[in-house]
Amino acid sequence: MAETWLSQEAYDRLTAELEQLTSVGRETISAEIEVAREHGDLRENAEYHAAKDEQGKMEARIRQLQSLLRDAKIGEPEDTGEVRPGLVVVLDIEGDVETYLLGSREDEHDELEILSASSPMGTAITGSKVGDTVAFQTPGGAAIEVTVKDIQHP
Repeated sequence: MAETWLSQEAYDRLTAELEQLTSVGRETISAEIEVAREHGDLRENAEYHAAKDEQGKMEARIRQLQSLLRDAKIGEPEDTGEVRPGLVVVLDIEGDVETYLLGSREDEHDELEILSASSPMGTAITGSKVGDTVAFQTPGGAAIEVTVKDIQHP
């Protein structure tokens, strides 16, 4: 799995979300389940099943955030001249020039579109240098060539 770089702002935002989910979120969903349970037969209680589904989604998000935050690198990677997560890349994608922040989709950015480092294109360009052309296959089976035009810090 590709390393995950997060800006300090993204790390702080995700840490706050995790804290909210593990405290207030769990208390709230527990109370909703208890109220729904009082409405009778659980086999036919739509409110109870909806609350349990919501609890499952929340617990999945908690596990996702815990894993992400435990393994994430904070700040900016050092400049090695290679495409790495946490850096901005300018790419020529079959004649169209696009600029992306290579990283985690959790690292929202106001000015740049995020390219997941674990996506087929993100994986293909990681380790490339300016001027390198790499090819990758999309999930739909199309072969695409990408040329690295520039590597920058965000």
